[in-house]
Amino acid sequence: MTVRVRKKFDARKYSQLLAQVQPRPIQSEEENERLLAIVDRLMAKGDDQRTPEEDVLLELLCQLIERFEEERYPMADSPPYQVLQFLMEQNDMRESDLLPILGSRGQVSEVLSGKRGLSKAQAKALGEFFHVSPELFI
Repeated sequence: MTVRVRKKFDARKYSQLLAQVQPRPIQSEEENERLLAIVDRLMAKGDDQRTPEEDVLLELLCQLIERFEEERYPMADSPPYQVLQFLMEQNDMRESDLLPILGSRGQVSEVLSGKRGLSKAQAKALGEFFHVSPELFI
């Protein structure tokens, strides 16, 4: 069993990260795409490899992206399965791409047809995967 020792947050290192990324409220698709690319790089490092400063930056960027996308692409009143279908379409995904998140092909099919709801854990996993609020899937 590996125990991860959490390093102390270093404000100076965080300031340097902020200076490099220069996060601010997102006003355009280009800025959204730029921050999404940074989020993808940070996520690819994995939880065990990110520094505490990178974890805080990741959370900040996700909040900025979520705010922009909620304002730009409101999905109010859409059932969770339609939200999921939309996100899959926007990301050129197939049902098989959801297997690692939802489990079996049967579950994926039932969720996408609206016959089955999502658990809170699945909603959270989908939110992290698509960089949106898990509430869209509940």
